[in-house]
Amino acid sequence: MRAERFTGRVAVVTGGASPIGFGIAARLADEGATLVLGDVDTDRLRTAAVELASDRQGRIRTVSGDLSERADAERLIATAAETAGRLDILVNCAGGGVILPTPEHTEDTVRATIDRNLWTTLHCTLAVLPIMSGAGYGRIVNIGAESVRNGLYRHAVYNAAKGGVHAFATGLAREYAERGITVNTVAPAWISTPEADARIVAAPEAERRDMAEFFAQIRSTIPMGRPGTVAEVAAAVAFVAAEEASYVTGQTISVNGGSSML
Repeated sequence: MRAERFTGRVAVVTGGASPIGFGIAARLADEGATLVLGDVDTDRLRTAAVELASDRQGRIRTVSGDLSERADAERLIATAAETAGRLDILVNCAGGGVILPTPEHTEDTVRATIDRNLWTTLHCTLAVLPIMSGAGYGRIVNIGAESVRNGLYRHAVYNAAKGGVHAFATGLAREYAERGITVNTVAPAWISTPEADARIVAAPEAERRDMAEFFAQIRSTIPMGRPGTVAEVAAAVAFVAAEEASYVTGQTISVNGGSSML
């Protein structure tokens, strides 16, 4: 059994109904955190909360809304602070890009990718900073992307959005270093989830062939030769979200199987 290093801490996880967001939320809750989950998908958010609360009565709250809209992001953060009485950790996991060869993007797909990744992070972070500054303590963890570093095929527009997330973290980390707030990015490479696997199985044959070629290209960039797991991402998030990571800020923690090395 893990030590409950987040006992007494309140954590907001955006994109909490997504596979990675849910896994991060579960890891934080298992270590004692009180959770407030935000997501645009109301039904999946409700299901996620029920699953998480099955043995954690009274410690899961949810707020549904489009976090790329400032009002919804502010409502999430305000609800967390008001109902839980404090807010210690923000995990910006809301995202999901439109992955296409660059010439196939439209203005709508570009905007959707930037909205889901960069604007959600900006709005939620700007809303939480006054609370954390007032408390003299905070952990902000952005979920970035390994593709920002390795220039992955079909990811140029997605990288424009996630690259902004990475850059925002480094600038903010320096600005708030003396206020007890750390800001870091956890950047996963290819992460396997049951939902993604199911979509591949259900896809038409031509699309499956295309995806097989695409994932073969991704696999070739990873020395370990396998996708990562949600649990491996959640473990990295838990580390930088903890009190003991007090001297770690402005960093990108790559969970990438060796895809890039420094």
